[in-house]
Amino acid sequence: QVQLVESGGGLVQAGGSLRLSCAASGRTFSSYAMGWFRQAPGKEREFVASISASGGSTYYADSAKGRFTISRDNAKNTVYLQMNSLKPEDTAVYSCAAGRYGRISRWVYEYDSWGQGTQVTVSS
Repeated sequence: QVQLVESGGGLVQAGGSLRLSCAASGRTFSSYAMGWFRQAPGKEREFVASISASGGSTYYADSAKGRFTISRDNAKNTVYLQMNSLKPEDTAVYSCAAGRYGRISRWVYEYDSWGQGTQVTVSS
């Protein structure tokens, strides 16, 4: 099992930026992929971005492409989500997740540990 703790959420105006961090402990960090998901009020959880165990591959939801960047520092057991050009529709609770495998994935069932989430609110 992996323990995950997110940080970096907050309130930002439309067009602004935030960087989310997720610190992991437990299983060897460099052995599994990491993902970011979000859930807005009244909506289902949706995939945002994924990064492979080595960091060599990334994958984004269409809503995130060109605006968000996922990265990881395996020496620090931390994954990041840099979010630029934020829009009000990006408002949600963002959660990081640890993958069952090393490969990138957009599917919830391929992640077996979840953080508690951090709130991101984008005002218009």
